[in-house]
Amino acid sequence: MRFYAGRLLKSADGHALGTLCVLDVQTRPEGLTPLQAETLDVLARQVMAQLELRRAISEREEGVIALAESESKFRAIAESMPQMVWSAQPGGFHDYYNARWYEFTGVPAGSTDGEAWNGMFHPDDQKRAWEAWGHSLETGDLYEIEYRLRRADGVYRWTLGRATPIRNEAGEITRWFGTCTDIEDLKRSEAGKDLLSQELSHRIKNIFAVVSSLIALSAREHPEARAFAGSVRDRVNDLARAHEFVRPHSEVSQPLIGDTTLHTFLGALFKPYVDASGRSRVAIEGEDATFDDQAATSVALLFHELATNAAKYGALSAAGGTVLLRTRNDGDRFILTWTERGGPPILEKPVRQGFGSALASLSVKGQLGGKLERRWEPGGLILEAAIPATALSRRRAALGKK
Repeated sequence: MRFYAGRLLKSADGHALGTLCVLDVQTRPEGLTPLQAETLDVLARQVMAQLELRRAISEREEGVIALAESESKFRAIAESMPQMVWSAQPGGFHDYYNARWYEFTGVPAGSTDGEAWNGMFHPDDQKRAWEAWGHSLETGDLYEIEYRLRRADGVYRWTLGRATPIRNEAGEITRWFGTCTDIEDLKRSEAGKDLLSQELSHRIKNIFAVVSSLIALSAREHPEARAFAGSVRDRVNDLARAHEFVRPHSEVSQPLIGDTTLHTFLGALFKPYVDASGRSRVAIEGEDATFDDQAATSVALLFHELATNAAKYGALSAAGGTVLLRTRNDGDRFILTWTERGGPPILEKPVRQGFGSALASLSVKGQLGGKLERRWEPGGLILEAAIPATALSRRRAALGKK
C-alpha cells in the first residue's frame, strides 16, 4: 500500500465509529484533488446516514415487539381478573374492556367504546359520574366514584369505579387504566349493620328515659334526697342528650343540629343557657374539630359540670355574666379554654374539690388522656383543658384520616 485517504465516521452524539478510506498501491504525492476530497466527504456522510437509519429501524422494531409483548401481557392479566377492567386514551376515549365487563353488562363487544359507557349507569348517577370523569381528565387526579351499573338482566347494582393515569417520563398522561367492582352485597351488609346499630341505640335511649323516671320516682318517695336525686337526674339527662347527638340515625330521626363537630356539639349542649333575648350566654370561638361518639360522653360531662357550677355559683348566676369558650389546635394537642366573666368576684381559691370538679378531672385525664388546669382569678374561673387531638375523633385517627 502506497497511498491512503480517509474520513472519520462520527455518530450524531459524537462517538467515533471508524473511517471511510481509499487505498492505492501507487504513490500519489499530489494527494486528493478538491473534487475527490469533497466526494469522500459526501460518501462519509452518506455512510453515517445509512448507519443511523439502520439503527433507527432496529430500535423501532424492538420497540414494536416490546409494546406488543407488553400489551399481550396486560390483556392476559386483565382477562383473568374477576373485576371489570377498562382502558381509555389520554383524552378519555374508552377503547378497551375485558371479558368480565361484557359478561356483567351483557352488551355487544365494542358497543360501549367512546362515551357510551355512561349510558350503562343509573340515570340518577350519570351526571355525577360524567362530572367526576371530566374532573380527572382535566386535572390528572385519580378517578373514584360509586354508581349503579346496569347488569345484563336489567338490575342496577352498586359498583365502585376507579381509574389511574399512566404517565411517560415527561409526566404526560399516555393512558388511563380503570376497574369496576360490584359492591352491592357490601352495601346491603352495611345497611343492615346501620339498621341494627340504630335499633340498639334507640333501646339505649329508652334506658336513659327509664333511669331518669326511676330517679324522679325515688325522689318523690324520699323527699330528703330530692336535691341529690335532682343532681343525678340532670347528669343522666345530659348523657342522654350527648347520646342523642352522636348515635346512628336514620334520615327521619337525624337531629337538625348540623354536622358532628365539636362546636356544633357544644352549641347544642349550651342551648339552655340563654339571656332574656334568647342569645346564648356561652360564646364559642376558635378552631373547630371533627368529633365522634367516643369522645362525646367525656366532653359532655366536663362542660355540663362547668355550666352547672357557673349557673349556681359563677358567671351564669349573675344577670350580666357570660362565658367564653375558646378552642385552638396546638400541634398534637387541642386546647379548650373556659373563661367566666361578670359573675360574683372570687375572693379566694376553694379549699375543697366538689364532686363536679372531681368528675371533670376524671373525664379529661382518665377518659381523654388530657391535662386540666384551673385558675381562680378575681374576675372569674379560667379552666384550660389540653386534650390529644386524636382523642376527639378516635375512629378517624384509627383509620389514618385527618
